[in-house]
Amino acid sequence: MAPLTELQLAELGRIPSPTIANAVETFHVRPRLEGCTDASIRCLFPELGAMVGYASTLAILSNQPAPPRRRVNRREYWENMRAQPGPLIVVAQDLGDTPGGAYWGEVNSSIHKKLGAIGVLTNGTVRDLDEVRALGFHFFASGVQVSHGWAHLEDFDRPVRVFGMTVHPGDLIHADKHGAVVIPAEIAAETAAAARKIDDSERPMLALCRAPELDLDALDRLISPDY
Repeated sequence: MAPLTELQLAELGRIPSPTIANAVETFHVRPRLEGCTDASIRCLFPELGAMVGYASTLAILSNQPAPPRRRVNRREYWENMRAQPGPLIVVAQDLGDTPGGAYWGEVNSSIHKKLGAIGVLTNGTVRDLDEVRALGFHFFASGVQVSHGWAHLEDFDRPVRVFGMTVHPGDLIHADKHGAVVIPAEIAAETAAAARKIDDSERPMLALCRAPELDLDALDRLISPDY
């Protein structure tokens, strides 16, 4: 599928992620809990607003040292990332059961921003919050950690899984303070319009709730029986 235009991406960025998730549901292309993060994700810089971009994936390990013979070449990873169309969202799966250190801090964030990334989504940990916030680089992580431990690159350009969400290289991702959603490529160009329809459908319900007296019969007619 052709990448979305800058205008299309900007329009998606003005929509909250819960509305994006609701919009995706209307196309019936996947189960409701697939393609979205669970409650364990933390948005470290909610003031930066939503980030929308294409996934550049990697696997890291932070709770044990890297082997003498490295599985992948860091320079090749950087070159691979630089060749991808952006804007990019780095999605990094920490393969350890528990993060042993923060792979993401000021230096690594600066490198990845220069390579076209606008933020990172990782089940690992992060640090250097003040410095990275000043970069305007988004942090979505499992938590904050003072040490980098043994954090190192294990693999890249492969499917990864973070916060219960599977991400493939090139997936379109929308993320904000509520969490992250993968927008399927086949409906990406139609998602913003579907989100607008959802907003339109909710306005009469909200109007009833703001009225001096609540008309329960009218409200019951407007809300789906599945709710």
